[in-house]
Amino acid sequence: MIMEWFTALNPIWQAFLATCFTWFVTALGASVIFIFKDVNRRVLDGMLGFAAGVMIAASFWSLLAPSIEMAGESTSLPNWFPATVGFLLGGLFLWGMDKVLPHLHIGFDIKEAEGIKTNWQRSILLVMAITLHNIPEGLAVGVAFGAIHAGLPSASLAGAVALAIGIGIQNFPEGTSVAAPLRRAGMSRLKSFWYGQLSGVVEPIAGVLGAAAVIYIKPALPYALAFAAGAMIYVVLEELIPESQLEKDIHIATGGAMLGFTIMMILDVALG
Repeated sequence: MIMEWFTALNPIWQAFLATCFTWFVTALGASVIFIFKDVNRRVLDGMLGFAAGVMIAASFWSLLAPSIEMAGESTSLPNWFPATVGFLLGGLFLWGMDKVLPHLHIGFDIKEAEGIKTNWQRSILLVMAITLHNIPEGLAVGVAFGAIHAGLPSASLAGAVALAIGIGIQNFPEGTSVAAPLRRAGMSRLKSFWYGQLSGVVEPIAGVLGAAAVIYIKPALPYALAFAAGAMIYVVLEELIPESQLEKDIHIATGGAMLGFTIMMILDVALG
């Protein structure tokens, strides 16, 4: 009954609801601090590695592979061209955001904050770092639902739902990774939770924008899928993997990444 109702919705509403789900899971991850005062760093490293694995798998199965297939069906250009251009533009976009948006990566001193220099508190800078992760994730889910409306054979509701579930799963550790350090630094549980969930608020916004863009500019769809993939891979290489290995627990982080990749692969193949 619920699935029938969801299927009948406009893709933009589908994208909005799906990204509200991913935001909710971010909040669920942040709520861990209501149960535990702190999260063991080794556990956090494994969770960050898990998030990286999910994002790598989603980038290929849910975004790049459909981009290449759609390009072959809908353009006269070589099928690798839109995927290549979109992928590189996605990475370039995140690189630009990284240089401009003030943020602080987990485990680093506030003196090592990146982007334009500000007097923002550590809590805000940590939230901004995870927000950078969530922009491409929201775009990816939105583009996937928008692709269904475009009517291309490669796009399916099951595939878009699988992507939303995968992104939601990896948002759990991201919510925890913001809330736990704040709680450890002495912030109240409620404030730590608030800032942890706040990092996910950008996903519904990015999801709606991504869905609307591909619905109204159909030829851009292969580029949009690859753009989201490039942005997510940039986040994985620039932030998630280095942060997960700060404490030299390389095997824990690697095991988490392998597990995350496997779960996302199963989701996409089984549901998509």
